Formats: sequence, C-alpha cells, structure tokens
Amino acid sequence: MKIRPEPGLTFDDVLLVPKRSSIQSRTAVNTASELVPGIRLALPIISANMDTVTEAEMAIAMARAGGIGILHRFMSIAAQADLVRQVKRSESFVVENPVTVPPDIPLREARRQMQEFGVGGVVVVDENGKLLGMVTSRDVLLSPDDDVPVHKVMTPRARLVVASHEEHLESARDILYRHRIEKLPLVDAEDHLVGLITAKDIVKLQKYPQATKDAKGRLRVGAAIGVRPEDLERAAACVEAGVDVLVLDVAHGHADHALEMLRKIKREFPEVPLIGGNVATPEGVRDMAETGVDAVKVGVGAGSICITRIVTGFGVPQLSAILECAREAQRIGLPLIADGGIRTSGDITKALAAGASTVMLGSLLAGTDESPGVAVVRQGRRYKVVRGMASLTANVARKRIGRDEELSQEDWEKVVPEGVEAMVPYRGAVRDILYQLVGGLRSGMSYAGARTIPELWERAEFIRITPAGQRESAPHDVNVM
Repeated sequence: MKIRPEPGLTFDDVLLVPKRSSIQSRTAVNTASELVPGIRLALPIISANMDTVTEAEMAIAMARAGGIGILHRFMSIAAQADLVRQVKRSESFVVENPVTVPPDIPLREARRQMQEFGVGGVVVVDENGKLLGMVTSRDVLLSPDDDVPVHKVMTPRARLVVASHEEHLESARDILYRHRIEKLPLVDAEDHLVGLITAKDIVKLQKYPQATKDAKGRLRVGAAIGVRPEDLERAAACVEAGVDVLVLDVAHGHADHALEMLRKIKREFPEVPLIGGNVATPEGVRDMAETGVDAVKVGVGAGSICITRIVTGFGVPQLSAILECAREAQRIGLPLIADGGIRTSGDITKALAAGASTVMLGSLLAGTDESPGVAVVRQGRRYKVVRGMASLTANVARKRIGRDEELSQEDWEKVVPEGVEAMVPYRGAVRDILYQLVGGLRSGMSYAGARTIPELWERAEFIRITPAGQRESAPHDVNVM
C-alpha cells in the first residue's frame, strides 16, 4: 500500500493567475484546437457519446458550430451506421450519391424516400444511371394521385439545368442564381448522374463558416464502440458509412482487454483516427499511445451523473488527472481530451490550461433542443433527462439490444450501476449554450494573455484556494436576482 503525498485537485480547488495581456478584445483569441492529427475544431468542444446527449441532431449542430459530436453506441449496429450517414448527408460541397429512383415507381414511394432521407427531391435515372428527370417536394405536395408513376410528374431531362461533374462551386452558385433553381444535377460526358449541388448546401457554407468539415465539405462526426467482439463489426459499419473518428467507449480504458481492442481496431482500420479512453494516469496515456491511438480521453468518475468513485473507491480528481496525463501526452505528441467534471466555462478554461486540447461535455448539453428525448415539466419548470451510461437503466437498455425477449429479474439483479439518472434544466438551442461557453473561454484566454490554446498551456499558472476562496469566487453577501 502507498499513498501520494499531495492531495488531488479538481476545478474548484484552483484559480488561474491573471497575467499581463496585450489582447484588447476577446475576438482576437483563436480557440481552434486539434482533436486528432488532421482534424482541427474551431471550438474545442465535443458532445459526449451518451444516449441522452448525442445522436444525429446533436452531432449536426455541434459540427456546424465548429465542434464535433460522438454518436453513442447503445443501439443496433445498423441504427448507429444510419446516424453516421444522416450526419454525412446533411450537407456537403457536392452530394456524391444523391437519392435516385427509377421512372416507373409510384409517387408515394418517391415521397417516402424523400421523408426517409430528409431531402427535398429525388433524381430520376434509368437502369444505367442516366439522368431522366427530377421530382421535388413541390411535385408531390398537392398531387391528387399517389399511384401515378414519377415520370408523369417529374421535371424531364430536357427542361433541367445541369452542369459538368467538374463544375467549380463558385460557378455552380452563379448557375443556381441565374436560373433561380435550387438543385443542380452534375453529369458526365455520357449524361450519367454523378452528383448534385443544392442551393441549401451553399447557403449553409455561408451560414456556418466555422463548421467542422471533411475534404468533401461534409460535416464530421465520430462514433463510439465498445470492447466486445461484435464491436469490430460496429466499427466496420460506421467506417463504411463515412465516420471521421472512432472512440473506444469504456469506463476503465487502462485494462488489457481495452488495449487489445484498440490494437485490433487500429489494425483493421488504420486510416480512421482512433481515440482511446478513459484513463486517469500518465501510465494509462503511455500504454494507450503504444496501441497506436490518435488521442486519449482523460477522466474516471468525474462526470456529474457518474458514481464510479463512490461504488468502487477509484478515481483521480479531474484537474490532477489532466495535469499529470498532459505532461506524458505532450511528451509523446498525443492530443488529450478532458472528459468529465466540467460545469462552467471557467472549468473549460482550466481544463485546457492544464494541458487538454479539447473537452467533452455531457450534462451541460443534455438539456438542449438537440439532445435526444423530450422535455418534461416539474413544478412549472422544464427539464430533460440525462443518465450515465453505467446507470441501471442504461445497463439494462444495453442488454436489450438485439434481444426480442424481455429481461428477467435475474438480469436486473446482476447490474451493479456506476451512474445515475437525473434531470437537467431545459436550456434551449445548443448553439446558444456553446456561444456562452466559448465566450467565457475567450475571456479566460485573454486574462492569460494567450491568443491560442498552446499559448494558454505555456502561460497558465494555477493557485490553490481554500474553501473561503471558493466562497469568495461566487456571488456573496448579496441576494441574487
């Protein structure tokens, strides 16, 4: 048995010491940071892979804002891969595989596909992929006959404005404007459909200039996987769907079976960035780095709905974990993700100052419009439910995946939960929450005189505070309105 001489510290135990600053406005601060090598985020914020936080809607909103979302894994493999596709199809420079239909299907089937894929039109092609026409929402909206074949209501090829598959985005924008059209099919020399440019996607480019996108202009998205053998199949399905990064989702990542899974994933999909976690020690970072991961998540038991430390007695206070792990990660050259314990924008600043490249948020985002689930009203106030992924109900839900029969009493009794279910206040649109959080980070960086996150690492100085200092840091001696 041994005991460390210094106490572990978390965010409330310290403050950052103000430094001389030449920054006149917080808008002069650059919050961009590296998620993994090759993927930079304009906002260093990741939405957590929890089933009450991140599905397609949240992932889309996060990427548009300049962050990224990690889709949770507590669903079937097919369902998770479909969510990846939803995010990747939500916008792009060019839609490479637009939804197509043959000319003889009934109009109701075209309408169904438009609803299923969330698109405003489908392209009609023959069996060889040659362009025949297009059906849009205006063609199906008031149609009196759902059985009519689509070729009867489509805009035929002769009346369509089309462009070459080599068309540049700026010239495509000009064509769309000149002809007052919303969709521009792209064809090759033989008139085969090869893509689609939409006015909506061009508008999104202007509306979300900081969006996290891949080389094809599609929003980036991550997906969580576990350590079971079938999770190799899950990873393969998500990679095929176009996922940008895989995240190993396990509470104790510094375990032989987790490290072996990381090696398998890296061998199978070497071209896809891989994030390992979670760990809380420099040794954990070092052992994960040896598996070939591209970033490491730090945090054991720090989440607001996590009770791992109470149930098991294990964990490291989050700020100390980040500080210790960051030294090893920076020596190796590995980005670090601070996962857990963050309640305010000041905590984000502290986590990044301690050496993290990005932060992962769960409960802070769970009350937003984009999080899964519906709002509930309690005593006149609106809330949304959030649960830890090691909670009782989450464990049971995980057992139900792929099973038709109901779980037995024995199945319930075997669960030892390490998380809880809770309610968080309804918070509106996630973009508004992100604006406040990043605004606080920008101000914090200006207090350090740091224009970038690497400069924040260099200039940050922490000072430990007492309980009296904690009280002094919050509103005191007044009645808060």
